Amino acid sequence: MATSTLQKRPPHLDDRPASRLTLVEHLDELRWRLALCLATLFVTGTLALWNAERLIAWLRRPIGIWPLRLAYFSPTEALGAYLTVGVWGGLILALPVILYQAWMFVRPALTWRERSAVLAWLGWGSALFLGGAAAAYWLVLPKLLRFLLSIGSPSLQPVLSVRQYLSFVLSVVISCGAVCELPLVIALLTRLDVVTPQSLRRFRPLALLALVIAAALLTPTTDAFTLLLAMIPLAALYELSIAISRLVAASTTRPPIPPSPPRTTSSR
Repeated sequence: MATSTLQKRPPHLDDRPASRLTLVEHLDELRWRLALCLATLFVTGTLALWNAERLIAWLRRPIGIWPLRLAYFSPTEALGAYLTVGVWGGLILALPVILYQAWMFVRPALTWRERSAVLAWLGWGSALFLGGAAAAYWLVLPKLLRFLLSIGSPSLQPVLSVRQYLSFVLSVVISCGAVCELPLVIALLTRLDVVTPQSLRRFRPLALLALVIAAALLTPTTDAFTLLLAMIPLAALYELSIAISRLVAASTTRPPIPPSPPRTTSSR
């Protein structure tokens, strides 16, 4: 039933293709799809808020076996934590429907080449973001939290604010997912002739300096070891971006058209 609802357009727009709709009808379709996205977001947000306790317990897993509990230090902090989990959880659950509605709205205006390109970029972008977020949750966060919580032990006992902990975890996960989009961004810029593999290699020292600054902003600590752990994957992503840029440039370069042989006139 949900699938059939997503595939239906407004009744008064079903009698002609979307490419022949007027401006008012396009705006009417946009309003209908936005209303559907908001309704889906309300349902998924309510579902995530209903399971906020389980989601907070799942986000607490990177702490591991460390004997501490999340606490709140103001009357409204617990409510804010539940709302944060509900909003983010609802947005993640509703994202497939939102992307589908956006795709169905712009699809009639694209050629078949543009459609295949958009689907490819969207698929690779989602895969890279999910891969970076998963690596942050299962690899980066446990080691980073273990290191941070060991500072001051045993003279200091950590007490974590639930609001600050959720903000820390979400910022690390989202940042790692966004950073993993670098190869896709470089490939897109190469396809648009904004950058070339030669320029990426030429500006490698400046790029590495920018990555060091980005690693320093992403890591909450100031020690060199944590900065090095964050810098190594970023440098590897940049080198991977150069290789992808080289492949994209090679695929878009067309061989020169050979000159046509001179025409000979036959004598009678």
